Amino acid sequence: MTKEPQVAPDTQEVLEKYDRDATTRQFNSKTIFWIVTIIAVLYSVFHLYMVFNPMPALQQRSIHVAVGLALIYMLYPMFKSQDRTKLPLFDWILAGLSLFTAGYILAEYQAIVTERGGIPNNMDIAVAILAVVLILEAARRVTGLILPILALIFLAYPFFSHMDFLPNMMLTRPYSVGDIFGQLYLSTEGLYSTAIAASVNFIFLFILFGAFLQKSGMGQFFNDLAMALAGANKGGPAKVAVVSSGFMGSINGAAVANVVSTGAFTIPLMKKVGYHRNFAGAVEASASVGGQILPPIMGASAFIMAETTGINYGVIALAAVLPAILYYFAVIMQVHYRAGKRDLKGIPRADLPRIKEVLKDRGHLLIPIIGLIIMLFMNMPIPRAAIYTIFLTIIVATLRKTTRMSVREIFDAMASGAQQALNVMIACAVVGIIIGVVSLTGFGAVMTSAIANIGAGSLFLTLFFTMIASMVLGMGLPSIPAYIITATMAAPALAEFGIPILLAHMFVFYFGIFANVTPPVALAAFAGAGVSGGDPMQTGFQALKLSIAGFLIPFLFIYEPALLMVDVEGLATNAREYPLAGFFDIALVVLTTLIGLTALSAGLEGFFKTHLDVISRAILIAAALLSVVPEPITDAAGIAVIIVVLLLNYMKWKRQDAPATS
Repeated sequence: MTKEPQVAPDTQEVLEKYDRDATTRQFNSKTIFWIVTIIAVLYSVFHLYMVFNPMPALQQRSIHVAVGLALIYMLYPMFKSQDRTKLPLFDWILAGLSLFTAGYILAEYQAIVTERGGIPNNMDIAVAILAVVLILEAARRVTGLILPILALIFLAYPFFSHMDFLPNMMLTRPYSVGDIFGQLYLSTEGLYSTAIAASVNFIFLFILFGAFLQKSGMGQFFNDLAMALAGANKGGPAKVAVVSSGFMGSINGAAVANVVSTGAFTIPLMKKVGYHRNFAGAVEASASVGGQILPPIMGASAFIMAETTGINYGVIALAAVLPAILYYFAVIMQVHYRAGKRDLKGIPRADLPRIKEVLKDRGHLLIPIIGLIIMLFMNMPIPRAAIYTIFLTIIVATLRKTTRMSVREIFDAMASGAQQALNVMIACAVVGIIIGVVSLTGFGAVMTSAIANIGAGSLFLTLFFTMIASMVLGMGLPSIPAYIITATMAAPALAEFGIPILLAHMFVFYFGIFANVTPPVALAAFAGAGVSGGDPMQTGFQALKLSIAGFLIPFLFIYEPALLMVDVEGLATNAREYPLAGFFDIALVVLTTLIGLTALSAGLEGFFKTHLDVISRAILIAAALLSVVPEPITDAAGIAVIIVVLLLNYMKWKRQDAPATS
C-alpha cells in the first residue's frame, strides 16, 4: 500500500526530502500490497467501530499503537536508501512483535488492573521495554532522530535523578526499572497517555475525514474557488495560494505536504506573474503553516487542546477565529504590497474559472464542513461528529458525477487515511514517554520553576522564554506533539502570573506551529523552496517575514484577551468556561490591530500606493508595533503616526499620478 499521490512526479522528490512521511515502500508484490492495504482499512474500521463501542482505555490505546507500529514497519524502510519494493523478513518480525505488545495487554488485562494493581512482574517489564524500543525505532523511521533522542534524554532522567551531581531542584527518590517501565506501559500516563487518547479519539478520525474530502476533490475545489475569488486581483496567484492553502491546511494539518501539493499548482503561477521564486515559496509556506490556527478543524489541534485542557471545543474554536483572520490579513497585505511595488498583475479573467460554475460543480462539498461545525457547536461528542461527517461526505459526494466516489475509492480513502495518521500516532506515542517521565518524577514542576526563575518575575520575559522553548521544540517536531510537550512543561509557567489556561495553551500552540517557518529548521519553507527552485534559507527568512503576525498576535492576546473574544476578568487560571468579552472591547482591539498590521506590512514591503523611503518604513514599523501594544496611549500614538505617514505617501502618489500641466 502507498499513499495516494497528491503531487506531480517532479515534486515528489521534494516531498520525500522534507516530509519523511512520503518515503514509504512501493511494493512489487501484489500479495504484500493487499495484505498491508487490508490491515490499513481494518485499522480505519476499528476506529470507526470504537466510536460507538469503546473498549477500556488501556486496551483501546494499546491496539491503536500496536497496529500503527505494525503498519509503520511494513511501510517505512529502515533507511531511505533501502530497496522500497520489498518487505524484508526483519520488518515482518518487528511488525509481529508490535502486535504482540497489544496482545499481551489484552491477554493480561484483568491481572494487570486487579491482581497486580499496576505493579509489574518480570514479563511485564520485558514487554514494556520491547514496546518502548519498537516505538523509538518506528519514530526514527517516520519523524527522524530528533524526537527519539529527546525521548531518550527524558527516559534516562529517572535512572539518574537521585544522584548527587544533579542540581537540588532536579533530585528525586530512586526509581527501579519496574517503576519506570510500569509507568510507561501499564498505565494511561505513559505510552498510552492523553497524547495517544487524542490520536485515537480525534486525530485519526479527522485525518480520515480529510482523506475522504481529498478523494472527493475538495483540494481542486479550494484551488478553483480561490482562483475565481482572487486570481484576477493584483498579484492574484499569491492571494490564491494564501486562500487555498489556508483552507487545506486547516483540514489536513500537514504543513509540508500541503506546501508541496498545493504549491505545485500555485508556485508556478506566482512565478509566472513576476513574483521571485524565494517569495513564491515563502507565500505557500506561510499560508500552509497558518492553516493549523484556522478553525474549524485547525489540523485537529483544536480537539487536542479541548482534550488537554478540558475546555469545550466551541470555546477554543471561537477564540481562535479572530487571531487566524488577522494572521491571514497580514499575509495577504504583504502579498498585495509586494505586487504593488513590482506592478504585478493578476491572471486575465478569461483564463479563470467563474465562482458560479465552481460552486455549481463542487460547492456541495462544503456541506460536510458546515455540518461538522453545526454538530460541534451543538456539543455533539467530537468523535461522533467526526464519523457522521465522514458518512455525510460520502453521501454528499454522490450528488455530482465529478465528486462521486466508487467503492474502490472509498476503500482507498480508508487505507490512505490510516497511513496518513501514522506519523501523528507515532509522535504521540513517543511524547507519551516524555509525559510518563514527567508524571512519574514531577519534572514538569522543575521546568515550570526554571522558566519562572529565568523570567525573573517579569511576565514579558517569561512569555519570551516560553516562546523560545516552544519554537525550539517546534523546529524539530510535528506541531501536534510539540504543542503537547510545551503544554505539559511550559504552559504551567504562565499560571504563575495568573494567565488562564486557554490563553496559556493558545500561546505555546502558536509558537510550536510557526517554528515551521523559522530558520534554521524551517521545514515548510524549505519545501516551498524545493518546489519553487529558490534558496532554502532565503525562502525561510521571507516566510518568517510574511508570518510576522503569527509571532505578535500571541503576545497581544495574552495582554488583550478580548482578541480571543473572552473576558478573563476575575477568572481562575484553571477556568474551563469563559464569558464573551464586550463588543466594544473586541472591536477596539481588532481595529487597532488591523491598523497596526497594515502599517507593519507596508513598512516591511516598502510600499503604500507608491514606494516608501527607508525613514518612512522605519517609522511605520515602529508605529505599527506601538499600535499593537495594548495600552491606550501607545495605541493612540502609534495610530496617529501611521495615519500621518500613510497620508503623506498617499499625497506623494497622487502627485506622481497627476497629469502634467502646461
